[in-house]
Amino acid sequence: MRFVAVTACPTGIAHTHMAAEALRHEAMLGGHEIAIETQGSEGPSGGLSADDIARADAVIVAADIHVDPARFAGKPLVATSTANAIRRTSEVIDRAVAAAEAEEPAPAHAEPVPPPEAEAGEAPAAAEAEPGAAAPGGKRFVAITSCPTGIAHTFMAAEGLRRAAEALGHEIKVETQGSVGAQDVLTRADVAAADAVVIAADTKVNLSRFAGKPIYETSTNDALKNGEGVLARALAVAAEAPAGGGGAVVAPPPPGGGGGGEEPAGWRGALGGVYQHLMTGVSYMLPFVVAGGLLIAISFAFDIHANDPDLADTFAGRLNQVGSAALTLFLPVFAGFIAFSIADRPGLTPGFVGGYLAVQVDAGFLGALLAGFIAGYLTLWLARTIKLPDTMAGLKPVLILPLLSTLGVGLIVFYVIGEPLSWLQDRLTDWLEGLQGSNAVILGLILGAMMASDMGGPLNKVAYTFAVGLIDSGVTGPMAAVMAAGMTPPIGLAIATILFPGRFTRDEHEAGKPAFVLGLSFITEGAIPFAARDPVRVIPALVVGSATAGAISLGVGASTVVPHGGIFDLFVPGAVEKPLAWLVAIVVGSLVTTGVLFFTKRPVVSEVHVDEVVAATATA
Repeated sequence: MRFVAVTACPTGIAHTHMAAEALRHEAMLGGHEIAIETQGSEGPSGGLSADDIARADAVIVAADIHVDPARFAGKPLVATSTANAIRRTSEVIDRAVAAAEAEEPAPAHAEPVPPPEAEAGEAPAAAEAEPGAAAPGGKRFVAITSCPTGIAHTFMAAEGLRRAAEALGHEIKVETQGSVGAQDVLTRADVAAADAVVIAADTKVNLSRFAGKPIYETSTNDALKNGEGVLARALAVAAEAPAGGGGAVVAPPPPGGGGGGEEPAGWRGALGGVYQHLMTGVSYMLPFVVAGGLLIAISFAFDIHANDPDLADTFAGRLNQVGSAALTLFLPVFAGFIAFSIADRPGLTPGFVGGYLAVQVDAGFLGALLAGFIAGYLTLWLARTIKLPDTMAGLKPVLILPLLSTLGVGLIVFYVIGEPLSWLQDRLTDWLEGLQGSNAVILGLILGAMMASDMGGPLNKVAYTFAVGLIDSGVTGPMAAVMAAGMTPPIGLAIATILFPGRFTRDEHEAGKPAFVLGLSFITEGAIPFAARDPVRVIPALVVGSATAGAISLGVGASTVVPHGGIFDLFVPGAVEKPLAWLVAIVVGSLVTTGVLFFTKRPVVSEVHVDEVVAATATA
């Protein structure tokens, strides 16, 4: 028989191409012909022609996002997910054969074929349905995902929720608030039709548009690793919500937590809130540091003395001033949005002012950090404490709260925290600048290990935030060490999939290709699919490799003023000091990761080629 197929997933990278390859392989084994269009991150590839469709006996749509079926009108159509196309390939092909042999062709919006019965001890298979169509008795969810950088965890959490909804027979629409703005924005109709709202975010998300809806808040890490549990808890919140809707908000789990099913309480819940406020500040701060650092580096490429006041009117001097302006603003922005996360808009003014004053009194990053939290919690306390008549309530957010909270924060910075933190910041800066030999290596080991221990989780973010904060004090060595350590996990794993393929599954082989690019771009989360599948054997190897990279980088004195960009920073003159030594740290760290994986990872199969195993599994 002849088939045509379309595969698509939200990121358009791994699952899109893995599903296409699985269908192609299974069709060949069955003696069928198949033409496949992949709708990936760079647009459709291998587009289906009108002749391909006309000659096809059936259509297969394996997608986790909406695919328009209009061009397949009149053809038998089987709709499924990319996960089923990868894991249950033979069943998908068999259903397409059955649909083609049926007397009456399935309509363009074909009803999904029921999934096979789960084997004993196996979780029920995902109900196959056209993306966006809820199974009978299923619920409707809307969700928002957001992480500090808005790159990896944002989209991985969204995909985790989509897969969980599909597996449970629910319908979900996910808005991703990423680095390029919001995508798949939720409409009023989407929200109105939803049974529950899921907020999987490590930063503050505005909840005003969900008034009256039951809301469940958790972390991106929880949504990524335990999507089904998140949706189940969201439904439990919806069941407990009062009739008529006032909504219910559940506090997020502690950083790095999730998946346990128990709601956080007491100090653990408070710790989760502090982490979220901190990450909100980091997410708004990062663009200022990246732009400022790169512009300063470029200015020095034009003239090594670009920061000389006598060169202020030259092009290099102007570039340096623009970059310096961005770096001058990043601490006020950091403090301002920490306060915003705590107290909403009324917290912005005292937060910005507190961060600015922290710079003025030389309290640096630590001062801005503390000023942001003081501003936020002081504003929140004032908002809850001050009671005004209804006729004067409008003055509270625009006059009374900004005035009192800004006054309070300013006085606290000047008279309470300014001088001690300035002294502490100076001592910390002197100590870091004076690190030589073994002391520098030890700090590099610690920072590197933290970067790989949870890959985008709290320890990773603490190490990264520590390094970024030191840039304002002119200490840039830890930043280079942290970036090198964050790049090695996905790079080392990608190399390992090539050097000893028998120790990785087919899915991991496919994930290895994008992981290499993610690693070069300083996106540590590219290692998560490997660590999630086999954490006991993978994570120790990643920690050892990253600790090695961090130790070498800091030990040889490499440094950078740019907090992101990965290997591409090397193409900006002056962005990385001692670039060759830094590159050596990355290469050695990656190879150490690969070497340790050789000893920790066991062969997937001993005598049968991995492709044959996949084919056998699919037909089992």
